[in-house]
Amino acid sequence: MSSFDSHLHGPVLVIGTGLLGASVGLGLRLNGYTVYLSDISPTTEAVAEDIGAGLSLRSLEGQERGSGSDLEPQLVVVAAPPDVTAELVISALNRYPKAFVIDIASVKSEILDRVLASKADSSRYLGTHPMAGREKSGPVAARGELFSARPWVLCEHPLVRPELVKLAQQVATELGSTITHLDVVEHDQTVALISHVPQVMSSLLASRLQDTPLYALGLAGQGLRDTTRIAASDPGLWVQILAANAQPVVQSLYGVREDLERLIATLEAPTEPGSRLDIAQLISEGNHGVARIPGKHGGSPGAFAQLTVLVDDTPGTLARLLAEIGELGVNLEDLRLEHSPGAQVGMAELSVNPNEHEKLIEDLTSRGWKVVT
Repeated sequence: MSSFDSHLHGPVLVIGTGLLGASVGLGLRLNGYTVYLSDISPTTEAVAEDIGAGLSLRSLEGQERGSGSDLEPQLVVVAAPPDVTAELVISALNRYPKAFVIDIASVKSEILDRVLASKADSSRYLGTHPMAGREKSGPVAARGELFSARPWVLCEHPLVRPELVKLAQQVATELGSTITHLDVVEHDQTVALISHVPQVMSSLLASRLQDTPLYALGLAGQGLRDTTRIAASDPGLWVQILAANAQPVVQSLYGVREDLERLIATLEAPTEPGSRLDIAQLISEGNHGVARIPGKHGGSPGAFAQLTVLVDDTPGTLARLLAEIGELGVNLEDLRLEHSPGAQVGMAELSVNPNEHEKLIEDLTSRGWKVVT
């Protein structure tokens, strides 16, 4: 590149080819960009290349890599664990003086502080965070559509070049994301509450199950599964995330501690005057909080009507239900499948437009489906 360009034309170098990095590579390749891959693990890098996320730098060893080479990137995407992200960003800024550099780590303040404190050209760096992921990890789990309809946060700082901001917006948009702008402090405070504390709470609850008898766990319903699902996350990654964002997480946990102490005190004397009201208020506060979480199209989940259809646990039954709902001309706003413990039946919980609710119940019942409202 002879000058810095706010329009992405490539090549793009992705450093770190796990789930997110490989997904960035797949998505950009699908949009026609040249992508190169680099990872500390030769195996991980090779797997990412095999799935089509880009060309491995190791496989291109021996080719000249001067400033006029096709290997000189326009953009470097650092998709590495938080504890090494700043080091890799600084290295990329120094190694590729004509390239812009972004990272996609889940914490931002500490990384920016380290980049600004270095001698690297921080005007060519922008911290970003795609709010997407899966319970699985590694390049095998990567998907080009992973970021579709998911928020992508851009954390501008006073020294960043406007051309880089525009280029990062293009990358996120082409990968299907919606753009959100936050500064690094606001970002870290936000993800502490909506992402990091939920992980902590899920893990703490799941840890209570370690010595629980199997017969008791066999009685577990969807509530336990819902609240402990993310407890299966990678401990090594969360050590890095929580350590890097400790203070915002602690501030949220202080509030959780106050509520827990309040509830414990109430339940220690559940028949005392006011105790039942306090319990009701605590649950009601949770109702108000969950109602504020945006649902499909940004609307509140409470804007939709729910019904549950019993589905035999046999191949093709759920697909037949969805096909018949489509034939009836009803658009599903949400779908959740729960299995009844000890029974060969599933429960498909459907969310639909309230105006279609009663008619859908009638139509499905007339077609032989057992509907519970």
